[in-house]
Amino acid sequence: MKDRIQQYLVKPVEAAPLAVFRIFFGIMMLLSIIRFWSYGWIKKLYIEPKLFFSYYGFEWVKPFGQYTYLLFVICALSAVFVALGYKYRMAIIMFFISFTYIELMDKTTYLNHYYFISILSFLMIFLPANAYYAIDAFKNPDKAFEYVPAWSINSIKALLAIVYFYAGLAKLNSDWLVHAMPLKIWLPSKFDIPVLGDFMHFEWVHYAFSYGGAIYDLAIPFLLFFKRTRTVAFIFVVIFHILTRVLFPIGMFPYIMIVSALIFFDASLHQKILGYLSKLLHVNINNFNTQRVYEPANKLKARALKIVLVCFFAIQLLLPFRYLAYPGELFWTEEGFRFSWRVMLMEKSGYANFKVVDGQSGKWFYVDNSDFLTAFQEKQMSFQPDFILEYAHFLEDHFSKDGFKDIAIYVDCQVALNGRLSSTYIDPTVDLTQHQESFQHKTWIINFKDEIKGF
Repeated sequence: MKDRIQQYLVKPVEAAPLAVFRIFFGIMMLLSIIRFWSYGWIKKLYIEPKLFFSYYGFEWVKPFGQYTYLLFVICALSAVFVALGYKYRMAIIMFFISFTYIELMDKTTYLNHYYFISILSFLMIFLPANAYYAIDAFKNPDKAFEYVPAWSINSIKALLAIVYFYAGLAKLNSDWLVHAMPLKIWLPSKFDIPVLGDFMHFEWVHYAFSYGGAIYDLAIPFLLFFKRTRTVAFIFVVIFHILTRVLFPIGMFPYIMIVSALIFFDASLHQKILGYLSKLLHVNINNFNTQRVYEPANKLKARALKIVLVCFFAIQLLLPFRYLAYPGELFWTEEGFRFSWRVMLMEKSGYANFKVVDGQSGKWFYVDNSDFLTAFQEKQMSFQPDFILEYAHFLEDHFSKDGFKDIAIYVDCQVALNGRLSSTYIDPTVDLTQHQESFQHKTWIINFKDEIKGF
């Protein structure tokens, strides 16, 4: 057992898979940023809104107005440098900082795959991804290594396996498996898709997709790890992610996961990919075949690296289970929901009508949310308690400046979850200005009137 662990962690392996992963990662990130910019989303999401919803503890992270475009330029250039392996360490650090800052500017735009890119880029800071087939390795022979420790490649495999497996665990709940929710709501609306659309209204299709998705997520990491099943597993990866791209508007994520899965293949495949790339770019790949093995510069660096990686993976393994510290139904309260690989598990909609009361005069009125929020922000705010609380405090500050005194704010909020009838979500008698955001349970959320069994 000890020998197997040693082989998995420290055995020298060819660096080609890590180089290919670096190149594809940089290209995919560049394309993602170009796509985001071309759709006008920078202006729509980070410049036009009057309010930006903050993550707890990161309230200081805000867009820079028109200079927000510069942040995206920095992120894009960093992605280019990462792909080229030029000034790699600085480039991947800058990419991690700029991308994560963009992610933190407004939690309205939260997506699991943004979080995935953020933590993956953090992990890549500590990997010798510029050791092979990189400008850094070409310009400085001392940085050129044909072999790297196995952990530098297997750590990426482990992170991908966590993402898939935890996404599968999250699907083991009664709404997903017993009621085929929310796919039973979503799929019939895809009737206009060529060929597949004719089948989207059949109930058996909804259950097939539900069970198929759960089995896929739980099994695919193991199928990719073993050479005998790897090729078939990769075919499943391509089919699954292309299908999800056709059915759902999830951007570049399916393509990112497809190219990321290549890391599981032997170095021979990656040498062929680099060979094709070398012909295209007129690069002599033999310049990188140094026979040298990468090792940390000294024991202190190696020990620090080990501590960072152990802490990183401990967080990834434990963080998704933090919801167990909160009472109530997770899908209802959403306390501990984010950053836990719960991908597309619920259809939730809400209505939130805020009442502002002047404590001195007793006068009150209802707020027109469209005066302060975009349609997308209002939709997200209406069923997420931390959004509702932050918006209430925003309204308190806004109307205090207009001369109102001793403001109290109440909300009439109705929420529907996975096809259930709407019910009261927030206690309408609670003055939200008297509560502050924290990691504690929000006692003013009305209890869920049903039960969802499972993870």
